[in-house]
Amino acid sequence: MAEPDLDVVIRRIAKEQTKQLLMAAKKRRDRLMVQAAKAKNKETRDQYRQTAKDTMQQATVIAKRLQNSTENAADSYARAIKKAAEQRAKEAAAKKPA
Repeated sequence: MAEPDLDVVIRRIAKEQTKQLLMAAKKRRDRLMVQAAKAKNKETRDQYRQTAKDTMQQATVIAKRLQNSTENAADSYARAIKKAAEQRAKEAAAKKPA
């Protein structure tokens, strides 16, 4: 069985981390919305709702940044491996005289 390329592993780990990040943000948002529902006055309720909204916005932005960084790292790794393989092929061709 062949090993998966490291760039694929990097992407898969980032996808899992993104899911976990968004799940945690949703859990926090839900907790804040419950607190908003239990709030005694309108100011407090609006404050909890705004905090919940901000939490989701920030988590979404962070998840996108994480995904972009991961894509860049995985692509960079894949390019480096491809370049190294091409370099080895050139060196092997140069060593074999015709």
